[in-house]
Amino acid sequence: MRPKVLIVDDEAGVRSALTGVLGDEGYVVEAVESGEACLDQVVGRVFDVIILDIWLPGIDGLDTLTTLRERAVDAQVVMISGHGSIGAAVRAIKLGAFDFLEKPLSLEKTVLVVRNALRQRRLEVENRALRAAVDRRQVMVGDSRVMVRLREQIALAAPTNGRVLIHGENGTGKELVARSVHALSRRSAGPFVEVNCAAIPEELIESELFGHVRGAFTGAVSDRRGKFEVADGGTIFLDEVGDMSLKTQAKVLRVLEEQVVESVGGRMGVEVDVRVVAATNKSLPEEIQAGRFRDDLFYRLNVVPIFVPPLRDRRDDIDRLTEHFLAHYTSEYGYRAKTVEPAARAMLRSYRWPGNVRELRNLIERVVIMVPGPIVTARDLGLLETTPVRPDPPPVQAQRPVRLQDARDRFERDYIVQALTEQRGNITRTAEALGMERSNLYRKMRSFGIRSSRQAGAAGEGVIGRVDTPVSDPS
Repeated sequence: MRPKVLIVDDEAGVRSALTGVLGDEGYVVEAVESGEACLDQVVGRVFDVIILDIWLPGIDGLDTLTTLRERAVDAQVVMISGHGSIGAAVRAIKLGAFDFLEKPLSLEKTVLVVRNALRQRRLEVENRALRAAVDRRQVMVGDSRVMVRLREQIALAAPTNGRVLIHGENGTGKELVARSVHALSRRSAGPFVEVNCAAIPEELIESELFGHVRGAFTGAVSDRRGKFEVADGGTIFLDEVGDMSLKTQAKVLRVLEEQVVESVGGRMGVEVDVRVVAATNKSLPEEIQAGRFRDDLFYRLNVVPIFVPPLRDRRDDIDRLTEHFLAHYTSEYGYRAKTVEPAARAMLRSYRWPGNVRELRNLIERVVIMVPGPIVTARDLGLLETTPVRPDPPPVQAQRPVRLQDARDRFERDYIVQALTEQRGNITRTAEALGMERSNLYRKMRSFGIRSSRQAGAAGEGVIGRVDTPVSDPS
């Protein structure tokens, strides 16, 4: 599509000359004689560049520019004037004009400025598209109680400068939490710099974090800024901080205390203003007891602790996560939309997900690629080895035949017990996972001798403290 240019000038000669030269450059050009006409033209239409004269009858160019910005018209605006002044030019730039040209216009320079303005507009459009794509990929999906609580914690912590320590299992989304804290903070316009402490060799991590000067060690052929310095004014995310060596921990502690970074081989420190967000899948108190982590660094980092729950503790979110990843990967690969049948959804909800959200995401990507039809069945998930491995049932002893009804009851009882265990005894969630009414589940539990140690109050929701097996039960 050819770029569109709108010329706004009360001189017919200027409109004619610019229309001709820009039309020869391949642009679609329209011209009007007043600010009022300009504002009418942009209603419901898109222009890439607006060439706007300052001195106009009625609404002048600067007021027209102000109205354009108030209406969020994102065209690049080039101001022109035959009575140019430094004050007018400065005001135009402050109002968001791309450039300022004086009359009489040089047609060659005007073409060059329009070309640069179009390049800037393309970059801004691409940047918005990329940011939107990143935001879609990094959205926090889920409305379970634990996710609501997690969002509340992020909202409270983000606007402050307090250091945040995120802990949780691998694959739960700790990086996403860190990015959310940064995005909601006052530093959101600054950089977000990620450092995976577990992936960087010990001999290089100090250079990675603090930088180095030329000749500091073999291979240091030039000066290099460290991640702390790159993150100045923003946020540094120390992922897997529990894998950092004690030596590096001591240097990080010093940076946190003094806000000064000394590069490897350097003599002068550099002041930095950085918010630190750290994450770990380890128990740092246990690491401290084992002598592998400094307690003073732990207390520095653990100002605002945030726990990211595993997927097995937020099963109510699995359906939404599944739909989210399906939509993402079908769009990314250009495939038609897919749906998941109820039996397959139940299988996804009952699986324990040792790899958490990352495992679910990878599974859905495989499903999008490998399942040709529009419907994902339980068989498709079974072929992809997504169901937990269950031990084979013990062989039926010939000398002790078992009636079909007894075998069915034993299987049903064991199945309910396992579901209760997976749901940590939560009656309501167990009933939902099994696809049955809660009252029916209670009747089954009574008939099989499965008793809870306590019952919930008015809501009628029980939490299994133990599963009592009758002495007479053959299992």
